[in-house]
Amino acid sequence: MDMIIDFPGGSRVDAHFGPFTVATDQPPSGSAPTPFALFLSSIGTCAGIYVLGFCQQRGLPSDGIRIIEHVHSGQNGMVEKIDLEIQVPESFPEKYRPSLIRSAELCAVKKHLENPPTFEVSTTVI
Repeated sequence: MDMIIDFPGGSRVDAHFGPFTVATDQPPSGSAPTPFALFLSSIGTCAGIYVLGFCQQRGLPSDGIRIIEHVHSGQNGMVEKIDLEIQVPESFPEKYRPSLIRSAELCAVKKHLENPPTFEVSTTVI
């Protein structure tokens, strides 16, 4: 997948891929989330896709289910740990709770963080 990243003005930086545009911004304007906030949200929403799929495949209602993402940073400001807390209503069957956790752990974003890609940055003249 290729993305085009451009600079539409101010401190905005947007990513374009397929029919989508993901807008980012930096404070103080804050007209869109920061790139890092989008990165962190991709972890919880990716896990959420798997949790939702798990429920849909089994005919379980997803009403009342939510994921709370706790981000723990160290003294250097770098993220050291991310906890995903899947909150389920009392009516959610106990027997499915461990499987719900395993489904969230299938998240592709999480798997890529556990086995990170290499990066190469270069310039070209257009």
